[in-house]
Amino acid sequence: MVTPRLRHPVRRIGDRDIDFSRRLAVMAIVNRTPDSFYDRGATFALEAAVASGRAAFEAGADVVDVGGVKFAPGPPVPVAEEIDRVVPVVRALAPFGPVSVDTFQPEVARAAIDAGAAVINDTTGVHDPRIADVVADSDATLVVAHSLAAPRTQLPLPHYDDVVAEVRDFLEHRVAVAREHGVPAERIIVDPGHDLNKNTRHSLELTRRLGEFADIGLPMLVALSNKDFIGEALGRDRDQRLHGSLAAAVFCATQGARMVRVHNVRETVDALRMVEAILGWREPAYLLHNMRSEGNE
Repeated sequence: MVTPRLRHPVRRIGDRDIDFSRRLAVMAIVNRTPDSFYDRGATFALEAAVASGRAAFEAGADVVDVGGVKFAPGPPVPVAEEIDRVVPVVRALAPFGPVSVDTFQPEVARAAIDAGAAVINDTTGVHDPRIADVVADSDATLVVAHSLAAPRTQLPLPHYDDVVAEVRDFLEHRVAVAREHGVPAERIIVDPGHDLNKNTRHSLELTRRLGEFADIGLPMLVALSNKDFIGEALGRDRDQRLHGSLAAAVFCATQGARMVRVHNVRETVDALRMVEAILGWREPAYLLHNMRSEGNE
């Protein structure tokens, strides 16, 4: 078990205080895109996206992450269109819990925060430092993820001499950029970016050596859910990766990850709450087994 040395373990995210020294948080995914990797547009309609987000909160999600543009390469989505996709969902879900918006556009981040978003999840690692300016001028949390290519472009045959060392150096540098632009350390979370400009061997090594990020001092999010490295490791199609995703989530939790971004909320919540119970961070929901005297049985 790796215990991260967090400088600011207790975080205020939206209306919730989360103590990452004793809590494994779940970030649910809602894709308001017509071509998303996992659900293939199932939550593109506004009503479907809102219903999915509300169901995620009811299933135990700590944060719901709304995305209006997928990470994979493709034609640019106009900023105004991305705002139209995410802002109505943020407004609808914010009364039920903390909402995150997955974007690399400063204008989208501003509109989302104004609508009630508590987290900006930048999978391009503050590629545009103006996004840090926007977050700094708010109470929102910034997720800084590792990826190398320009937004929505391909990085063919990615190469790393030491993927863990290079990802760590990138994250420390981009966190420094965010702090220079006014985002305090107590409002930053890092993400090593599984599969983002990485092949399966890279993502497996990141997972295996995740404990080497433990002394970075910031809570770590891992976005593993149903990703290609799980499918390729197991030989499973996109809709058959739940068990591999749960195994990866639990392993990462034991190696210092404190938030997991997932599609399958209820199953992941149960897995991580069980880890918390084993570690003594959470009391059992009830006690019945072998808790009665013989005369009462």
